[in-house]
Amino acid sequence: IPNGTPTENGWPAIIFNHGYIPPSQYRTTERYIAYTDGFSRNGYVLLRPDFRGHGNSEGQATGGYGSNSYTIDVLNAVSSLKKLKDTLNVNSQKLIVDANRIGMWGHSMGGFITLRSMVVNKDIKAGVIWGGVVASYTDLLRNWRRSTSTFTPPALPSGARRWRQTLIEQYGEPEENPEFWNSISANYYLSDISGPIQLHHGELDGSVPVEFSKKLYTDLKSAGKEVELFTYTGDDHDITSNFGIAMQRSIDFFDKHLK
Repeated sequence: IPNGTPTENGWPAIIFNHGYIPPSQYRTTERYIAYTDGFSRNGYVLLRPDFRGHGNSEGQATGGYGSNSYTIDVLNAVSSLKKLKDTLNVNSQKLIVDANRIGMWGHSMGGFITLRSMVVNKDIKAGVIWGGVVASYTDLLRNWRRSTSTFTPPALPSGARRWRQTLIEQYGEPEENPEFWNSISANYYLSDISGPIQLHHGELDGSVPVEFSKKLYTDLKSAGKEVELFTYTGDDHDITSNFGIAMQRSIDFFDKHLK
């Protein structure tokens, strides 16, 4: 929660969806600190959910792609944030967050969750996605192979790691059952997107193809949605070389749409 005094209706807020970190290695207060600090210092309540099975959160880590569970966790976080009250005054009923000014930020797997959340929840007024896994399920099956040796997450249950095979065994290949595969892809519901989206992607991202963001940008434009795309020549999955400018663009975007 920022220092200072919020407006009469409360602070704007951002739900922060982290990328894949092996659940056994995940710590709430490690990684992404510079990212979260950037938003907090600029007047946003910042909530970074620990997905189930991460940190001190109960439940089993099921992976982001073969289960809806992480998206459900994030949507519950949105609902909780809208009810956040003044923690400095136990008798106060004043709400801290302006429910009409909630945004969402996501990196990698968190970008996948952000896109899904913005399709199903109108409370999310703007979204920013860095290096996002934002392709349809058909593209995730056919056109996603990481160039690094860490493609298969080693710290998830075997069922979560085998989500491709499990879904294909149950529902068939995309060519055999396009109705099912389209039905679980947020990309086929872009007309329902709840607000403007800003995309960032390093051109040398070895974990998630930059083509995913480029195609989403084109598809959102075709759907008549407000979208921006920034790609970074020679940069990686974390946009390390251009972190400062990417963060400032993200802050400016949220300022425009949430303030």
